[in-house]
Amino acid sequence: MGAMSVRSQSSEQSAESGHRAGFACFVGRPNAGKSTLTNALVGQKVAITADQPQTTRHTVRGIVHRPDAQLILVDTPGLHKPRTLLGQRLNDIVRTTWAEVDVIGFCLPANEKLGPGDRFIAKELASIKKTPKIAIVTKTDLVDSKALAEQLIAIDQLGKELGFEWAEIVPVSAVADKQVDLLADLIVPLLPEGPALYPEGDLTDEPEQVMIAELIREAALEGVRDELPHSIAVVVEEMLPREDRPADKPLLDIHAFVYIERPSQKGIIIGPKGKRLKEVGIKSRKQIEALLGTPVFLDLHVKVAKDWQRDPRQLRKLGF
Repeated sequence: MGAMSVRSQSSEQSAESGHRAGFACFVGRPNAGKSTLTNALVGQKVAITADQPQTTRHTVRGIVHRPDAQLILVDTPGLHKPRTLLGQRLNDIVRTTWAEVDVIGFCLPANEKLGPGDRFIAKELASIKKTPKIAIVTKTDLVDSKALAEQLIAIDQLGKELGFEWAEIVPVSAVADKQVDLLADLIVPLLPEGPALYPEGDLTDEPEQVMIAELIREAALEGVRDELPHSIAVVVEEMLPREDRPADKPLLDIHAFVYIERPSQKGIIIGPKGKRLKEVGIKSRKQIEALLGTPVFLDLHVKVAKDWQRDPRQLRKLGF
């Protein structure tokens, strides 16, 4: 594919003048490749990748450390037409976040024509005047150069139609690691000058409990997405180091609740003779241990929280 970047204005200002640091967020329809791109830029799995909308509920930030800059990626939940109180609240969070970041990257898959969902988001973006917007054409490994060129032209048009100009239009493939570094190079000049905002080793500032809850939720959703698309919430009640353990053999006890909306969903999550829940525990425990770098004992319980998506009190309790 060759190095290809379509520029509508020069972003070649030299970054020599000093270190830059700032925030960017990737937006786009579910499955537009936002989380995969975040992980490719950060170089480690931080956001939760999933093939269903609304699994990234919390602002998971990935941090890209470079000699010349620090880019902090804020992952907002998807913007959608709200049907429930949760939907409304997510949309408010989205708009606030968009107005506060330094750059917005709009992810559009190369292999899907622009649709109403993309227009809906682009319209919202058009109303946020000051923030520079980069169109990121993802999944370029799935199309030929002709289809890619057509998509680039369509995206350029979309901006013109809505009365704004893209700061950049960049094709990338996070999976094939194509142009991911170029994307970072193009975002950096748009960030304000300033010192790093996070220490070098940090990859994400999301509290560990929230990331752990996300890993459990991802494992719990696997294989049952059709039956329970987003009626699962996970709350980590407590994390305690096990007492009486030698210093070189620590063990962390994690107690977590998987909340579902209806009693009928309990059987789906737990599975015959508890087999599914056990698998969920094993799978998420491995990932939690990798995340924390310490052995974990995971205690999982399933609870029914009636219609939690519509109840403000439950929403608050579950961290939304």
